[in-house]
Amino acid sequence: MLLLGASLGAAAVVRARRHRPDGNDGNRWLVVTVNREPADVYEGGSPPRPLDRFGDDLEVRVRPAPGDRGTELSARLRRPVPPGATSFPARLAGRDPRQGVRTALREAKALLETDEVMLPDHPPTATGGTPAGKLVGLLSRRSGGEGVL
Repeated sequence: MLLLGASLGAAAVVRARRHRPDGNDGNRWLVVTVNREPADVYEGGSPPRPLDRFGDDLEVRVRPAPGDRGTELSARLRRPVPPGATSFPARLAGRDPRQGVRTALREAKALLETDEVMLPDHPPTATGGTPAGKLVGLLSRRSGGEGVL
C-alpha cells in the first residue's frame, strides 16, 4: 500500500505539456526559479555566467517570483526555432537548439544557489554488458540535454 501511495504522489507532480495552437512552441520562455534576490541574479547588468556564453543570441528576463519565493530567471533564443526542432524525436536526438538554453539555466540556478554544478559520476554504475545496463546508459546520455529521463 505504501508503494501505491508513493507512485500516486509522484504522478501528481508530473505536468502535461500543452501544445500551443499557434505552433510557436519554439519561441516560448524557458524558466527556472532561483532562491536568490533579483539583484543577486542579474548582477552588474549581465546575465549569470552560463547564460552569458550565448551573447546577443539569447534574451534574458529576471523578475521576482510569485509569493516572494525568490527570482524567476527566464531565457529564450532571439532567432526563430524551426518547427521540427521542437518535436519529441528531435529533442531525443539532441537536435533541439533550446537544449543548450535549458542546460545553461540549470547550471545558472545551481551556481547561484550553491556555487557549484553537480554532475553525475562518470561512468555510470549501470552500464554493464547487460541489455538493461545498456538501456540505462543510453537514457543517461540522452537526459543531459533535457535534465530528465
